[in-house]
Amino acid sequence: MVEAAIDPKDPLSRLDDSGITKQHWKIMLISGMGFFTDAYDLFIIGVVMDILKTQWRPTPLEVGLVSSTALIAAAIGAMVFGRVADMLGRKRIYGYECLVLAIGAIASAFSPNIMWLIVFRFILGIGIGGDYPVSATIMGEYAGKRTRGLLVTLVFSMQAAGLVIGPLLAAGFLASGLAPALVWRILLAIGAIPALAVFYARRHISETPRYLLSRGNHEEFKQAAGSVFGDDKTGLGGTAESQQQKSHPGVEVKHPTFAGGFQKLIANRVWLPRLIGASAAWFLMDFAYYGNTVSSPLVLSALEPHANLIHKTLLVLLVFTVAAAPGYFVAAINMDKIGRKLIQSIGFGVMAVAFTCLALIPNIQQLVAPFLVIYGASYFFTEFGPNSTTFVYPNELFPVDVRTTGSGIAAAMGKIGAFIGVFTFPILMSWHGLEAAELTAAFVSVLGLFVTLALLPETKGKSLEELSLA
Repeated sequence: MVEAAIDPKDPLSRLDDSGITKQHWKIMLISGMGFFTDAYDLFIIGVVMDILKTQWRPTPLEVGLVSSTALIAAAIGAMVFGRVADMLGRKRIYGYECLVLAIGAIASAFSPNIMWLIVFRFILGIGIGGDYPVSATIMGEYAGKRTRGLLVTLVFSMQAAGLVIGPLLAAGFLASGLAPALVWRILLAIGAIPALAVFYARRHISETPRYLLSRGNHEEFKQAAGSVFGDDKTGLGGTAESQQQKSHPGVEVKHPTFAGGFQKLIANRVWLPRLIGASAAWFLMDFAYYGNTVSSPLVLSALEPHANLIHKTLLVLLVFTVAAAPGYFVAAINMDKIGRKLIQSIGFGVMAVAFTCLALIPNIQQLVAPFLVIYGASYFFTEFGPNSTTFVYPNELFPVDVRTTGSGIAAAMGKIGAFIGVFTFPILMSWHGLEAAELTAAFVSVLGLFVTLALLPETKGKSLEELSLA
């Protein structure tokens, strides 16, 4: 009904019905590079801590804080950047999350002790969290309705490159003969390089057409929409200063408050259940996904009990390359064909089965081939499942004026779930071993399946304006 009321010649209708253009690919790459950086920084800390355990001899609590502080900071970053992007505009804030990330990465490389490393990782985490709602929304608001799932998932799938490049660089530096005390600092500092490059590129992306239209900026809206098809010479160029928002005469533009967006989502009977569904699904997925990484040492010990750090890093690379990375791209290809709801439901279901098998098959960690098959399946269906769909969903479920706010809330809940999972799983392992940890992950995955079926609609093939109707 909404689509029928839109003039086919209108730029918004044309944007909705478009295929993938050169500008779409450009926006996808610029947005996705942030997630490459995010994945690199979140992975590399594991290698760094293996080195620092012999140098600084941190306590178990300090090790846990270094590994998880960035996650709780990411929750704060997602909430703050998400809300501010709705208040000031996507472009006005886009790129600064990468600048914060770069500052945290460089500072971490110069940490004089473990406490300063924890502080600097917190700063880095703020930037990582800010990337989630803004990048997803910018890509989603530019994409056509039939390719939105593909493009937004491809943004997120750039994580796969970070998960592969990280171990490769780590193995290379570890094998180079450089002193370990220098290697860990280099590995942390490298994370700032793509972040700074992304900062520059993101400052030259135009404001999204849909946000400009919502603010009454009709001329800028037409220019931004036209740039997608090469109709406007400005393309994606221009700085924040050269594209100041100018309201259309006669249009009253309200100045939103920070708390107003949260209140609007909570008060609406349609958007609140969606917010709960998207947030709960992301919380449960990240709890199981991040928490389940405690089984990685079991994989490594089963394959090669006395492996050194280089061998461990290469084994992790093998798991990422064979199982995880393909899952991202299978999800991207099928997101607009199968749909978000079915992919998320299948993913949670297979995760539950895989985790149950890891928990209940006797001595599974000694059965190398079966363990790797089941463990790899859990990774594949996490990526071809809720790890991808929980990123796509939130930027589709809410109206433009609270879109990044809702996405930021969902992302924040995911990172809180990851934080809790990282701390809970070692406790479960010490209490009752692999069985307790994996059964917990299985139970959480079943909850994720129920949340998906009960609270989340199918969004494939629908315009953002149609989906945002309350």
